Parts: sequence; structure tokens; C-alpha cells
Amino acid sequence: MDAATVTRNDDLKKEWTDQYVTVNPERIDLKRFVGIVGRVVTVNWNNKAVIDFQDGGWYDITADEAYLKKLPKEEGQAKYKNENSAQVIPEKQG
Repeated sequence: MDAATVTRNDDLKKEWTDQYVTVNPERIDLKRFVGIVGRVVTVNWNNKAVIDFQDGGWYDITADEAYLKKLPKEEGQAKYKNENSAQVIPEKQG
């Protein structure tokens, strides 16, 4: 991997990691996430934001404002229902 690729990925990680986001409602491919607040967990090497949309799954969506809209932290925290979707659910274990 060349230095420019690594630098670009590092910049995207700094910009997007731990941001609360919603998807662009005009993107047909993202319609199922409209109205749901997600939290960016990280940015992968394909420059896609890995987002937790509170349903237990993580989804990778291009880390760009054409796809995602950042929310102010206070608004995002108020609307985001689950800080850690990978919680243990005792009644479903073992």
C-alpha cells in the first residue's frame, strides 16, 4: 500500500470514527436505513464507514457526505438507542 492510500484512510478514520450519522434519503441503495441513527465504529481499508445501526449488524457505507450526514453529538446520542449492540442477552444464551 502506498503512503497516499494510508494517509487518506487515516484522515477518513479521524473524520468519521465515533460520529453519529444518518444516511442520505435520496440514495435508493440506502433506503432501509432512512430515519435510523447509526454510529461509525471505524473506517475500513476500502474507505467505507463501518456503521452500527442499532440492530446488531454492522454495515459498510462509503465514508462521504454524498452517502452519510453527520449529526451533532448531542442529537446523535439522544437518538441513538444502543451504545453497544454486541451486548450479551442472557435469555438467548446457551
